[in-house]
Amino acid sequence: MNSLNAHAAEVRTAVFAGGCFWCMQPPFDQAEGVLHTEVGYTGGNLPHPTYAQVSRGHTGHLEAIRIFYDAQRTSYAALLDIFWHNIDPTQSDGQFADRGPQYQTAVFFADDAERKIAAASRQRIQQRFKRPVAVALRPRRNFYPAEDWHQSYYRKQPLRYQQYKRGSGRQDYIEQTWREESNESKHR
Repeated sequence: MNSLNAHAAEVRTAVFAGGCFWCMQPPFDQAEGVLHTEVGYTGGNLPHPTYAQVSRGHTGHLEAIRIFYDAQRTSYAALLDIFWHNIDPTQSDGQFADRGPQYQTAVFFADDAERKIAAASRQRIQQRFKRPVAVALRPRRNFYPAEDWHQSYYRKQPLRYQQYKRGSGRQDYIEQTWREESNESKHR
């Protein structure tokens, strides 16, 4: 993860909800051109919600990640690709073992250009799956950073994080679903 103080960077943000936000931070933190990430809540009506409030599933918020990136080094489309490769896009009731409205998936677009890129990306991903893609495209709303102990959880609690990611079914799903594509890229 790089600093937000990058010189000559064209800093933009992207917001995605991919189920448990702990699992969304590592792949983006490792991505070229990503300057900073933070996890939090978006999409609901309650200002400044807490984890306890969102966890009850009644605030309308989704667990999400906000990505600050250098648009000269990566693109919104590339970030969407990372997003798709770290979720089950066909699961409508949450993600993996986490069920409930706060774990549903969504791409939060900032403007019409992002909406069009996201819609085209979703259409491409739909061609890969037999079941319908359940990821919503929604206009971006206020983003409220989660409590500090959630930020970079995978670094603060690496063993617990790995147990959670494996135990939730996310890691096996990702490995099985994208194995063929990963093998193809190794042979290029």
